[in-house]
Amino acid sequence: MTAFRKPQIALTSKATPFVIRAERAADVAVREALLDACFGETRHGRTCQRLRDGRAPAAGLALSAVREGNVVGTVRLWHVSAGGRPALVLGPLAVDPACRELGIGAALMQQALAAARARGHEAVILLGDAAYYARFGFSPERTGALMLPGPFERDRLLAIEFQTGALDGANGMIVPTGAALPKRRGVRALQAHAA
Repeated sequence: MTAFRKPQIALTSKATPFVIRAERAADVAVREALLDACFGETRHGRTCQRLRDGRAPAAGLALSAVREGNVVGTVRLWHVSAGGRPALVLGPLAVDPACRELGIGAALMQQALAAARARGHEAVILLGDAAYYARFGFSPERTGALMLPGPFERDRLLAIEFQTGALDGANGMIVPTGAALPKRRGVRALQAHAA
């Protein structure tokens, strides 16, 4: 009989663990640089950005992934009305290109969705790649009658319901409903509302 052996695992710098925690005020500048690196400086003109501009993320739903003391990933969720139904919009989700393939994006998604569910939210919407987000339960099935305030690809508007029927009757424009940020839009104002 052959004895089973534990596989040997070579520890490399890529094996360094990461943690996911609530976003902190000190994360803001690094987060913004990470988002620029991942999406380009024109990211502020994207359709979903219109749902975030001038708004604070939902309480407790701004997360950072940290590896070796550095922020290497981010995800935030925002309050919206989805054609008259309360929901959250997720995004942007970003991971430092040097840390891809470590499962950071999937871990951020899982933790963000678990936190949203635990806080009593019933549905989350996002604009993204259906093939990637399907593994987390997102699909376009509940978004067919919804619109965004700008151009978007219909098959990329996805949703997950934590409560069956949460998006029943959702029809029309998705609009922001979250808390407004103070009028001054400097780094200090963003830092004050980071977490």
